[in-house]
Amino acid sequence: MSGAGPFTALETMLEDRRQQVEAALRRLTGRGRAPAVEAALAESLFAPAKRLRPIVSLMVAEVFRADPRRVLPAGCAIEMVHTSSLILDDLPAMDDARVRRGRPACHVAHGEATAILAAFALLNRAYEILAEGWPDGPDAAVRGELARDLARAVGLDGMIAGQGEDLRLTDRTIDFQTLEFIHSRKTGALFTCAAALGAAGARASAAETAAVTAYAKNLGLAFQIVDDLIDATGEAAAVGKDVGQDLKKTTFVSFSGVEGARQLAAELVATSEEALRGFGPRAQPLRDLARYVVARKR
Repeated sequence: MSGAGPFTALETMLEDRRQQVEAALRRLTGRGRAPAVEAALAESLFAPAKRLRPIVSLMVAEVFRADPRRVLPAGCAIEMVHTSSLILDDLPAMDDARVRRGRPACHVAHGEATAILAAFALLNRAYEILAEGWPDGPDAAVRGELARDLARAVGLDGMIAGQGEDLRLTDRTIDFQTLEFIHSRKTGALFTCAAALGAAGARASAAETAAVTAYAKNLGLAFQIVDDLIDATGEAAAVGKDVGQDLKKTTFVSFSGVEGARQLAAELVATSEEALRGFGPRAQPLRDLARYVVARKR
């Protein structure tokens, strides 16, 4: 979405933040000795992307009047984990997708073995960043909390749990509670972690952190519902990835229908905004982001 409209100011801010993330990602990568793996990693990481997860970290830090640069490397770590998960999700043994971010999927362009190594390199680089620290960043104790939160978002109660259940239940009818569980982990976990990292880097209180993570959890689910809508109604050339990939799975669209899914996304946005009520006007950019996410077409 672009041009004059209700999201023009937000889009300008998002593009500015996206460029900050892009520059930081380039500073934080490219230091290894495996050229083939590094090429696959870079092609996946620097393909055109929205960078919403690290941007959420930056925006949350700003809610607490912290310098967003204080959490930028942590946000980049989340983006590396996200890209790692996309590489793995696209493998033939997983979702068997051939297009990602408008380009051939990593395993298509570089082979499965190299793709797997690139995914693990990204995952490990993320934890390395949090362990090493950065100028003007959080101290070692806070960085340890960030690494713990990220590990939980990835692990057996996070993305891995969601993907595992998604694969196990392919071709099977599932109820709404199970569908919500899968996507609160597959998609919602990293959004929630992004908010938690932004709050921790800004030294937010436990109550403040709970509020912004509740916002992000609902934002992540709304984002997934819109992804399902795009998969059901979009065209691959416009979307930048394979569509129709979820025909054998229960999705929010197959469960509730197109209009029902849109209504559910709107309800999740309202719930996410309610979680921010205590922050007043300073959280308005986060509210705008939630509305923007459900209005997107790709």
